[in-house]
Amino acid sequence: MSRFGRWAVLLAGILVAGCATNQEKTATPQIQRISAEALEQLLPKPDPNLTYDELVRLSREGVSPDSIIEKIKQSNSSYALTPSKALELGKQGVDAKVLDYMHAAREQALRDGFADELDKRDREHRDEIGALQRQLLMRPYPYDPFCGPYPYWRYPYYRR
Repeated sequence: MSRFGRWAVLLAGILVAGCATNQEKTATPQIQRISAEALEQLLPKPDPNLTYDELVRLSREGVSPDSIIEKIKQSNSSYALTPSKALELGKQGVDAKVLDYMHAAREQALRDGFADELDKRDREHRDEIGALQRQLLMRPYPYDPFCGPYPYWRYPYYRR
């Protein structure tokens, strides 16, 4: 191989290696974790306006499960129903349909709370991006004067 061929191969190797490297260091996205205290604040608080004893009393009096569910809805009651508490209420005569509704309402409240929190975080993120975009637009030169949209010989203030 001639001297020119070696230099050409060396130059081509340098060019390929230069193009293959990533000049920008991309930062890995940071995941914001929720602490246990923040999670407790996000979770809906159980608010049994219609107490467990009243549910048992209504069930023993023979009130239909649908009307008990309707009373729970009207009183805006929410329950943190554990499996052991559900078993206990079932043994005391509360219908399974009522227990299923209590559990489903709690799960739906949890989903809604987390969806609201995610929506709030997305809005804050969009507002932050919008503020940064407005800040960039308010700069005196929208383009960098040294590496702007025009070649250096075509700047309006540059005359040959």
